[in-house]
Amino acid sequence: MENKFHASLQQAIEQLRKETPLPYTVLMQQGSMSLEYFAPDKIDIQTPHKQDELYIIVRGSGFFYRNDQIISFKAGDVLFVPAGMEHHFENFTDDFATWVIFYGPEGGENNQIN
Repeated sequence: MENKFHASLQQAIEQLRKETPLPYTVLMQQGSMSLEYFAPDKIDIQTPHKQDELYIIVRGSGFFYRNDQIISFKAGDVLFVPAGMEHHFENFTDDFATWVIFYGPEGGENNQIN
């Protein structure tokens, strides 16, 4: 995390390649907010998170499972998931990648699943 106020897609790709065997890397943190770059390989095995989160799809397309709903997504879409909700990406293209923004207190800002 070299810069606390700017992150580029190229920086995220390079940091993910050299930093971790995991499908994500953290690029920014400030208070309760963190910005990650997430690029799973063929399968998404994430579990519910303790904070609310936003996904901003960088590239690719596929389907997003969220609380018993499945929707299609593509580059440019934004998805919201409240803290604690089951969710994952399915049948996504090989080039799929997304920014993930976690924020707020553990348990989410309003503690209601919607």
